[in-house]
Amino acid sequence: MEAASVLSSPSTSSFSLSHMLLSSKTSKPHVRFIFNSLSKCTSAARLLFSSHHSVGRFSLLRPSALTFEETVEQSTDTFSVQPKIDKSGRFCSPRAARELALMTIYAACLEGSDPVRLFEKRLNIRREPGYEFDKEWLLKYNHMSFGGPPVKTETVEEADELLKTDENDSEIDAEVLSAPPKLVYSKLILRFTRKILVAVEEKWDSHVLVINKVAPDNWKNEPAGRILELSILHLAMSEISVIGTRHQIVINEAVDLAKRFCDGAAPRIINGCLRTFVKDLEMAKDAQVNQSVLT
Repeated sequence: MEAASVLSSPSTSSFSLSHMLLSSKTSKPHVRFIFNSLSKCTSAARLLFSSHHSVGRFSLLRPSALTFEETVEQSTDTFSVQPKIDKSGRFCSPRAARELALMTIYAACLEGSDPVRLFEKRLNIRREPGYEFDKEWLLKYNHMSFGGPPVKTETVEEADELLKTDENDSEIDAEVLSAPPKLVYSKLILRFTRKILVAVEEKWDSHVLVINKVAPDNWKNEPAGRILELSILHLAMSEISVIGTRHQIVINEAVDLAKRFCDGAAPRIINGCLRTFVKDLEMAKDAQVNQSVLT
């Protein structure tokens, strides 16, 4: 499909995008909270496949250089290197930063807003009087909780127990994901999240064109139903091309995010899209080097 046909996709304002997303994602109860808590759904499809979205070109303030990337590069398995909770009792893993960035991109697409500004707004939001966050939720929260095929049970009791566990996991996710970020994430994680979002904004226009080339037609035909999947692609492509994290790490993380928050063949498709993106990126770099040698 040509990019032009995608850019002229119909507006989503004529139907309930949140309802459509919920109906297509019901097998992932731990993400229902995200869909239910984000209600402004008028321009997501246009944003994801348009290089002329309302975010536009920004005069971005670059965050200071971080040492966090050095920690990310130490291992492709970040969870075997770092504890999930730091001494302050907050999330400190790279997965937490990418997950927070993904939720912010998703929300920004739904609202048609600037993801960095939206992120900073959420950071500075005032807590409601009397609000208390139980940090025990962080110990129970599982970044590596993935969905899977339907589970068969032999008895009603087993089914009830599974349903109870499922509801408990959803409650934990809701408590953690809705809490003020400064209570949940370390300062290092918040800085890294912002850096990812700045990279996403910087590369949005060019990556829209790339995604139009690598994404399957059914995603491009119905982008409103693939907001999370397309957001993962934007996130991963930007981290590879701007921040410079090794592509093996980023692709593994993107696939895990897709396993956690998306359904069906999304992890496999995202893996293929990103590998094609990296291959093309490397070919472009080689061509540039060869051109500089010739000149």
